[in-house]
Amino acid sequence: MPAFNEALSEFDRRDAQVLGISVDSVPCNTAWEDSLGGLNYPLLSDFWPHGAVATSYGVLRQEGIAERAVFIIDKSGVVQYVDIHNIAEVPDPEEVLKAFDSTGQR
Repeated sequence: MPAFNEALSEFDRRDAQVLGISVDSVPCNTAWEDSLGGLNYPLLSDFWPHGAVATSYGVLRQEGIAERAVFIIDKSGVVQYVDIHNIAEVPDPEEVLKAFDSTGQR
């Protein structure tokens, strides 16, 4: 998440909105965000009903945690790109920017 925070100007330049979504509660997300020194984009809670958004995107694991996933959704609400990472791997914002550019979004 900090890497996306650092690359935020590149997403802004492309008129792209970065959002973080976690199945943790708002207080848990707030504490985690504070431990990072803050984020300059929204961090949303998918806590109740638990994992409803993650379920709708097919990334909620049986044990109740979400996969580490990146989605590019166009302004019409159509998913243009999906990248699901190993939970221990951090997605590279540069790769997401390349994918964004390849979808023809602007």
